[in-house]
Amino acid sequence: MNNWGYAEHNGPEVWHELFPLANGDRQSPIDIITQDAKYDPSLTPLHFDYDPSSAKVIMNSGHTFTVEFDDGEDRSVVRGGPFHGSYRLRQFHFHWGPCDDYGAEHKVDGRDYAAELHIVHWNSQKYPSFIDAVYKPDGLGVVGVFLKVGEHNKTLERVTDAFKAISTKGKQSSFTNFDPSRLLPECKDFWTYPGSLTVPPLLESVIWAVLKEPIPISSRQLSQFRSLLRTSEADEIESCCMETNHRPVQPHRGRTVRASFL
Repeated sequence: MNNWGYAEHNGPEVWHELFPLANGDRQSPIDIITQDAKYDPSLTPLHFDYDPSSAKVIMNSGHTFTVEFDDGEDRSVVRGGPFHGSYRLRQFHFHWGPCDDYGAEHKVDGRDYAAELHIVHWNSQKYPSFIDAVYKPDGLGVVGVFLKVGEHNKTLERVTDAFKAISTKGKQSSFTNFDPSRLLPECKDFWTYPGSLTVPPLLESVIWAVLKEPIPISSRQLSQFRSLLRTSEADEIESCCMETNHRPVQPHRGRTVRASFL
């Protein structure tokens, strides 16, 4: 499990050697082709009800950084959209590229965005824990948000200010009183489809809601993402930065993408 990464020798092109599900029928991310997306009037608006006090820690996994939440009860949930019942907030993280031109995982009509935010939830109405949910086809609900290079993102500043405490792999630091809904765009129109985790073990347990409208991020903030190290203090190898951590788009394999808007 620890042998995968984003370099040529252990990156997405060879993940199938350790994780055969990489060639599965509902892998993510995908290129969302807007003319093929089916408008579904039954998709209700997404409703985010997050308790800022449920934020716990920020950590460097060596593959990205994550902000983790207390998911012992329904303090922070998402409802509506493609999600049946309450999906409990577990964590959020980002994916980015080696330059400002690309780095998001999903595409829209072939268009690249600079980075992508993933807000990860699990089906707490149906399953007893995140670990149980992650193996079920409707176990996880992930909200994807594109980031577009532009003005400085003041809300993101709170996150990047914590980077000095998690500069190397394995480091974590207290991170409390944060509401991730403040990172969301005003317009909550979305596309949805059945997919997977975009990192190993690539489990096909994710119902995706990818928001149409991007949020801004400055070039400087993106460079702060890339400055985090994917190596630990104990590693004898030379320190290496997380320059990129996105998976290329995967085949649709007959899946339907639904849209909440015309």
